[in-house]
Amino acid sequence: MYGLVAGARPWCAGAVVVAGRGPVIAVEAAAGWAVRYAAYDPRRDAGVELPPDRRAVMRTDTPFDLASLTKLFTTVAAMQQLERGTLGIDARVGAYLPEFRSVVAHDITVRQLLRHTSGLPPELPLYDLPDAAARRAALRSQGPVVEPGEYLYSDLNMLLMQYVLERITRRPLDVLIRDGITRPLGMTATGFGPCPGAAATEDQRRPWGKADRGMLRGAVHDENAWVLGGVAGHAGLFSTARDLAVFCRTLLAGGSYGTARILGPDFVELMLAPPGLGFLIDKPWFMGELAGRGAAGHTGFTGTSLVLDRVTDTFLVLLATTVHPRRPATPDSRPRAAAATSLARAVTPT
Repeated sequence: MYGLVAGARPWCAGAVVVAGRGPVIAVEAAAGWAVRYAAYDPRRDAGVELPPDRRAVMRTDTPFDLASLTKLFTTVAAMQQLERGTLGIDARVGAYLPEFRSVVAHDITVRQLLRHTSGLPPELPLYDLPDAAARRAALRSQGPVVEPGEYLYSDLNMLLMQYVLERITRRPLDVLIRDGITRPLGMTATGFGPCPGAAATEDQRRPWGKADRGMLRGAVHDENAWVLGGVAGHAGLFSTARDLAVFCRTLLAGGSYGTARILGPDFVELMLAPPGLGFLIDKPWFMGELAGRGAAGHTGFTGTSLVLDRVTDTFLVLLATTVHPRRPATPDSRPRAAAATSLARAVTPT
């Protein structure tokens, strides 16, 4: 754990890990700094360190910008509507969003959004458009860049899923997630920002960033989520490792935690069975030796990740500040994979 934050160029400035099996949390630890740098110096290609008395020590209850782990909550919110019969898994997205003409023209379905097989591009530069009307127009006109049915991971899938959910429920996504997931599960540290006490992310400036915002702490890192007001289907949530452990345990238990039930077992199975809906399945690049037997999980650009292994009833949450003080040129998930492999070896009989 401490090897992740040590040295002049550590993998991350700070990290929190929580791992458990069934109802038991076996490991909960924090290392390094939640805030270490005041800025990034591109001339030296190094962070400008804060004096020790102005840094923030990483704690096990430090909130993190979850980045793409937000997609998992959007997915669960969608599964809840499937269970209630207000959403169809193979329904055409255009039936809910007829103004999205390119989606209508290509008969893209809800299942394709959740499986990242809509063919939509990975993202759109909404952060460079002048106003909300221009951003909405760009989303409505964007069509697939590969044939629908072909896998292409895209933030736009979960943005469209957000709009579908808000259209059919007439409630905003943050309320759907709060009332349907976090409040019943007692996840009091989970919600959309701002989150002033969160771990810092990036000194976000061009050319490495897509906007000039300076050192970010408590404001959403993702540039598109930022221009959309901080609530987006693909990014925007903040949470702690302990809260995410509750989320993991709920799904491993078939959708229930204590007296709360957020989803029925059949719909958890539909979501987590290969090839998965919303969740990534069997990805060794961050799951290590947990991959290969139906492990499900996701990563987030800011350094977050979680893995569920239903075979051994185990979970791993690793939250790290890998973009503090700036995003790496080449992301490195080897520490995530190594942590998952350690968990796999600890719970698998030899």
